[in-house]
Amino acid sequence: MLDLLPDLLRGLVVTLQLTAGGACLALVLAFAGGLGRMSGNRMVRAGAGLYIEMFRGTSALVQLFWVYFVLPFFGMEIEAITAGILVLGLNIGAYGSEVVRGAIQSVPAGQYEAATALNLSARRAFWRIAVPQALPIMVPSAGNLLIELLKSSALVSLITTSELTFTAQTLRASTLRTPEIFVLVLLIYFGVALVFTYGMRTLEQRLSFWRQPGSRA
Repeated sequence: MLDLLPDLLRGLVVTLQLTAGGACLALVLAFAGGLGRMSGNRMVRAGAGLYIEMFRGTSALVQLFWVYFVLPFFGMEIEAITAGILVLGLNIGAYGSEVVRGAIQSVPAGQYEAATALNLSARRAFWRIAVPQALPIMVPSAGNLLIELLKSSALVSLITTSELTFTAQTLRASTLRTPEIFVLVLLIYFGVALVFTYGMRTLEQRLSFWRQPGSRA
C-alpha cells in the first residue's frame, strides 16, 4: 500500500489548497454576511439575506457546475481550482454568516450598556467588547464548517481537479487496487479532520482564556 502514498499525497496537497483557499474566503464572507444580516440598512440586510439563503438553499454541486460549466457561456472562464475555491468559500461562508450573527447576538445586552456607560462609541464597543466575547462562541461551529469544507472539496474532483479523490479514482482505474486505495483515502481524510479538530479546540481554549477568572486580559 505504501507505494500508493506518493500519488495520494500529491492529491492531498491540492485538497489542502482548496480547503485553505475556501476557508479564507468563507471567513471573510461569513463576517460580511453575518454583519450585513444585522445591518440597520435595509438594502445591505436584504443583500446579505439573499446571499445566505441562495447558497444554503441550493446544492454545492450545482453551484460548482454553474461556475465551471455555465459561466463560460457568459464569457467568464475560471480555472478548475479557482472555481472550486470560489464555490467552497461561497457555500461555507453562507453557513458561517449565521454562526457569526448568532454568536454576536448572544453577547448580553448588559455588555453594550456597560460600554455605553464607559463612553465607548458603538463601533469601539462592537469590536472591543462584542467581537472578543463572540469569537469563542463561534469557534466550535466554525470547526464543524471547516471539516465540512474539507469533505466538500471532494466535489471538485467532478470538474477534473487532481485533488485527493480525483487522484484516488485515477489510481483505481490504472491499478484496480480499489480496497487499498480507498482505505488510504479514508484514513487520510480522517487524519486531516483530526488535526483540524485539535487545532480548533486549541484556538477555542486560547480565545476563552481571557474570560476565565484570574486572567489578566
